[in-house]
Amino acid sequence: MKEVSHRTVPLERALSKLGIASRTETRTWILEGRLSVNGSVVQDTSLMVEPERCNFALDGTPLKIPEFRLILFHKPKGIVCTQNDPDGKPTIYDILPQELHSLQAVGRLDRYTSGLLLLTNNTRCSHFLTDPANKILRTYIAEVRGCWGANDSERALAGILEQGEKLSVNSVEILKSSGRESRLLLSLCEGKNRELRRICKALGHEIQKLKRVAYGEYVLGYLPLGEWKEVKLPSSDKFLKIEFLP
Repeated sequence: MKEVSHRTVPLERALSKLGIASRTETRTWILEGRLSVNGSVVQDTSLMVEPERCNFALDGTPLKIPEFRLILFHKPKGIVCTQNDPDGKPTIYDILPQELHSLQAVGRLDRYTSGLLLLTNNTRCSHFLTDPANKILRTYIAEVRGCWGANDSERALAGILEQGEKLSVNSVEILKSSGRESRLLLSLCEGKNRELRRICKALGHEIQKLKRVAYGEYVLGYLPLGEWKEVKLPSSDKFLKIEFLP
């Protein structure tokens, strides 16, 4: 089968895109002259390549693309989603087993948000799930300060302008509302940087606790905090119609 579209990336990123090795490992191999692309040793880390169209070898031994995987992880609060944090903050990879370290987060949850995080070595899957055009809902439970009322819901649905950017939610359900705090079920499709926190703050309801409970067809359910499980790639017809190279 043939892929409909391709994306070029720097060589140092190519193997991580295929789930073969991290960027750090790849860069080391390139600089040491150990990595060949389509039969030729390449020592330019910035060379642009289409990973799916290339044959890679390490020390002359062909590198095989591992089986595509998609993992659902219950991320705890207080850790970040990057491979290495420059400030030394704990990351999801300090919790996940070594076998999953080549997988990349599908979108991200900020340090103070817990809940459902997807990781994969399938870049098409990641692109499909994060592309706003596909309108895949991400659902959160938020605990906010103060009494959230119908007017707040209307304004969040209509959208607010914050720092020149329009922010909005797709749905709001009030689970609990009191003078002290409110509990909400919020869904959105796009997931701009800290979007829910910015919306709630603009409406005078700072988020105290935020947890993602669903991402499209994937639901957190009763998966224990810090645990993970393997799930199937998206069942959407739109994703399944993507054609792949042999």
